[in-house]
Amino acid sequence: MITPHTLEKLRKFDTPTICNLIELFDVRPRNVGYMDQRIQACFPEMPPMVGFAATATHRASAPPRKGDSYAGLDAQVARFAELSGPAVVVFQDLDQPTSAANFGEVMCSVYQAFGAQGLITSGAGRDLDQVRRIGFPVFTGGTICSHGYTHILQLHIPVHVGGIAIYPDDLLHGDCNGVTTIPHDITAELADIGDEFVTAEGIVISAVRAPGVTVQRLAAARAEMADVVGKLRARVLRTKQ
Repeated sequence: MITPHTLEKLRKFDTPTICNLIELFDVRPRNVGYMDQRIQACFPEMPPMVGFAATATHRASAPPRKGDSYAGLDAQVARFAELSGPAVVVFQDLDQPTSAANFGEVMCSVYQAFGAQGLITSGAGRDLDQVRRIGFPVFTGGTICSHGYTHILQLHIPVHVGGIAIYPDDLLHGDCNGVTTIPHDITAELADIGDEFVTAEGIVISAVRAPGVTVQRLAAARAEMADVVGKLRARVLRTKQ
C-alpha cells in the first residue's frame, strides 16, 4: 500500500530525480518507463504531479453511436475510487491524426473536484488559460480549439501514451521535464532515500559553483558523490551481485 505520506514525499522531488532514484534499484532498463518528447507539460511552472493512472480511450472525430458529447464522464470519475490513491487521468486518443481537444475547462474542473491530480493525453487540449487558473496540471503534445464529438470509450484498460504502455493504477510522476512511472514495490523506499540522493548531487554542484574550482576539486567531489550514491545503491539494489 502506498500511503498519502509517501506520495507527499514524492512531490518534493522533480521528475528527473525520480528517474535517477529508480535506476538505483535496477528493477528495469534505464531507457524504459518514461514518456517521450511528445508529452509536454502545458504549465511547466507547476509543481510535480503525483497520482495513479485512471486510463481511458478517447475519440472526437465522429458522433458517438449513443449518448451525447462528454459521454462516459460520469462513469469515469466514479471509477476513480478503484485506484490506490488520487487519480491522474490518462487518455489515449484513437483519432489519427488527432481531430479535436481531449480536455478543456469543464472536464478538468470535474476531474479536479473528484480528487484528480492532473491529466495526460496523447491527443490535444484546449482552454489552457482557464485550466491554468484552476491549478490543474495537464500534459499533451498540442492544442486544438474545438472539442469535436468528445466521447470516452473505454475505461481502466492498458493504453499507449508517449511511447509507453500505461496500465490502470500505475503510479505516475510528472513535471516540466516529462512524465515517468514508478514501480509500486519500490515506491516507499524510493521516497525515503530521495533526500540523501539530492544531498549527494549537491556535493558536486557545490564544488563547481565555489570560487576557484579546479579539475582536482571536481574529481574529488565526484568521487565523494559516487561513494555516497554507491552506498545508497547497495542498500536498495534488487538484483544483488
